[in-house]
Amino acid sequence: MADQHRDYYEVMGVPKNATEEEIKKAYRKLAKQYHPDLHPGDKEAEAKFKELNEAYEVLSDKEKKARYDQFGRAGVDPNFGGGAAGGSPFTGDFDFGDIFNSFFGGFGGGGARRANPNAPRRGSDAEATVNIDFEEAAKGCKKTITYDRVENCQECGGSGAQKGTSASTCPQCGGTGQVRVSQRTPFGVVQTTRGCDRCHGTGRVIESPCRTCGGSGHVRHRHSIEVNIPAGVDNDQVLSVRGQGNAGANGGPAGDLEVYVNVRPHPIFERRGNDVWCEMPLTFTQAALGAEVTVPTIDGRVSYQVREGTQPGDVFKLRGKGIPFINGRGRGDQYVQVTVEVPKNLSQHQKDVLREFDSTAEEKNYAKRKSFFDKLKNMFGES
Repeated sequence: MADQHRDYYEVMGVPKNATEEEIKKAYRKLAKQYHPDLHPGDKEAEAKFKELNEAYEVLSDKEKKARYDQFGRAGVDPNFGGGAAGGSPFTGDFDFGDIFNSFFGGFGGGGARRANPNAPRRGSDAEATVNIDFEEAAKGCKKTITYDRVENCQECGGSGAQKGTSASTCPQCGGTGQVRVSQRTPFGVVQTTRGCDRCHGTGRVIESPCRTCGGSGHVRHRHSIEVNIPAGVDNDQVLSVRGQGNAGANGGPAGDLEVYVNVRPHPIFERRGNDVWCEMPLTFTQAALGAEVTVPTIDGRVSYQVREGTQPGDVFKLRGKGIPFINGRGRGDQYVQVTVEVPKNLSQHQKDVLREFDSTAEEKNYAKRKSFFDKLKNMFGES
């Protein structure tokens, strides 16, 4: 089982100065690695996935991350550290750097007004990955996506207090979530503010925490939703589903669901922007004499007249047979690159026919060959 008290940065595998994008990238990588759908019945992977989501929920939220950086786990989990009865996890000497910054940053003016800790806050975004086929990406589809998200606790209605009770204003900070501390320094007595150790910066005290959510007001649940994948979506694109992310705090709106699209490679087609490319093998006879051939497209098979004398590497275009422009009009094109296959395992008769053909061929039948040998003659001064 994963250690539930591990440092969140250690869980995510990122340094404490990691950017928001680095944290999100690390989460996507580890979520794919430990997702329960990829490890059915594996309790250890399930525990790591749960621990990862818990860490990401904190580190992806600027306010929670700031409290965690300052106070550790006790700053984001009201049930961690034992509260006042077990001794405050915040008690101790101030770091001199904090005092110095406070002295020169807000001395005498009180600094900027701190936001109300009980004001409504938007929930963080949840993330999920959807795997689709090449054709599904080109034409659009609907997919049912199952993911973990934080929801309001149904038992307590999101208050965090046991049913029939309610949270009260913290008597130590008066509901501000902050307390002032005076300390004597070489510069004199300096006043600083810090998170209240009684309410952990929330401004509220819950005497009887909800048994279901442990006083947090939120629980994590598996949730399924049907998502429309628009035609033209590309690999690694992100689709946002409004209001389907993690629940907000204090009545704030939920975040969004960010769906990362993974398009499986196709055995024939290759996407380049909104154009589709493929290779078309022709026989020597088809290339030399021209022929009507059947070409595969994402819309089905179409007929195309290959011109006489088609060369290996030639490319022809099927206009409007590419990928639709996402949420727009029009489509890309399809480009077909010709390869000429040299026949193998010829019979004696076939070899004799080819030798007879070769003996009757003239230089004008091989323009590239003639140009090559003309250049050789010029290089060596031959007439």
